[in-house]
Amino acid sequence: MLWTVDHASRTPLQEQIAGCVRRAIADGTLAVGDRLPPAQELADAVEVDRNTVLVAYRHLRDAGLLEFRRGRGARVADSGPGRAELDAAGRELVRLARQHGYGRAELITMIEELT
Repeated sequence: MLWTVDHASRTPLQEQIAGCVRRAIADGTLAVGDRLPPAQELADAVEVDRNTVLVAYRHLRDAGLLEFRRGRGARVADSGPGRAELDAAGRELVRLARQHGYGRAELITMIEELT
């Protein structure tokens, strides 16, 4: 799995880390039962504080995607909504934008402004 965080982004680091996990689950890189790296190891790899990784892992646990087991670390507990749901939402967004007269470039600009 590719762990990437953009330290210059307005998106909080813990959200970026959680997003990496969600994306990996959605595209099948991570499956139910797979173990995530220990918080300190991941923190060192992406140059963030260990607590930042722990916050991301806790958010994912609270969402039902991860489970924590003492001595076994964090594991994927659920496969989540998957890529198909995101694709469907994207198609609906494009349909709605066209319906309201927005072109591709305008839609991309809107998305960039929101992120």
